[in-house]
Amino acid sequence: MIGAGDLKKGMVIDLNDRLYQVVDFQHVKMKHSAVMKVKLKDLKMGHITEQTFQNTEKFVRARLEYRPMQYLYKDSDLYYFMDQENYEQITLNEEQLGEAAGYVKDGMGLEVFSCKGEVLGVKPPDSVELEVTETGPAYKGDTAAGGGKPATLETGIIIQVPIFINIGDVIRVDTRSGLYVERA
Repeated sequence: MIGAGDLKKGMVIDLNDRLYQVVDFQHVKMKHSAVMKVKLKDLKMGHITEQTFQNTEKFVRARLEYRPMQYLYKDSDLYYFMDQENYEQITLNEEQLGEAAGYVKDGMGLEVFSCKGEVLGVKPPDSVELEVTETGPAYKGDTAAGGGKPATLETGIIIQVPIFINIGDVIRVDTRSGLYVERA
């Protein structure tokens, strides 16, 4: 059992016999008590709901199984993965991948998680190296402390990067926060 105050982003809980992943949470103090406002993603249906819980409420933490897999390719909205031990292939859709879809590229190793034999999603590495495919120009004298600009990466996601980053640069991105880390 886990308390409402111990919920963390990415954690999977069993609530009313359904599996939910914590997308975001906020601790709200009121006059006489504190509550947790939590955004939960239904892992089976894919929709996000927001619920409020008392700090004293308890939840069952789902027991997830993680298997190392390799991302092979994308075909329309389906993503193909291969188990690195028995070469079995599985297919996931974009909803099952969620935010991780913007961080996977061909040949990448990652972990696929499941519960009770049903594949629920993927956990990419903590940071990935992606190439910048589109961004504004860099000018001489630009520094990292001078601000930022949007950049489109090879997987299609858009993040903020320092103004000295150019098209073709390979950068490291933190997959947990979606933020630029450094030039690779």
